[in-house]
Amino acid sequence: MGYLTTHILDTTKGVAAAGVKIHLYQHSAEGQRQLIHSTVSNNDGRCDQPLLQADSFSVGVYELEFAIDEYFSGSLEDSDNNKPTAPSFLNTVVIRFGINDENAHYHIPLLVSPYSYSTYRGS
Repeated sequence: MGYLTTHILDTTKGVAAAGVKIHLYQHSAEGQRQLIHSTVSNNDGRCDQPLLQADSFSVGVYELEFAIDEYFSGSLEDSDNNKPTAPSFLNTVVIRFGINDENAHYHIPLLVSPYSYSTYRGS
């Protein structure tokens, strides 16, 4: 059976992004989305368990939401007044993706800074 994992890297500091809130949604054929899992990234920027696995891992369209604004508001400060900057440029980073192989490992890394992000299908 396949499974889904993620890994978040803070490219500003060159470290794993710990403490990021993550929500996983599944989209129905009608376009409705349903929350199926919530977690927080660990000290390695990963989740302690796969986000999706076993019988719940199925073909379909999914969406990962990463609360990046909360992460950076707790880790960066405005150099002028020593307070977190608000509002942040990036708020919630949303990655919508499809799963078409129930036996594969889908890994979605997120490389993020306060001003940009990138992702890809990892291994």
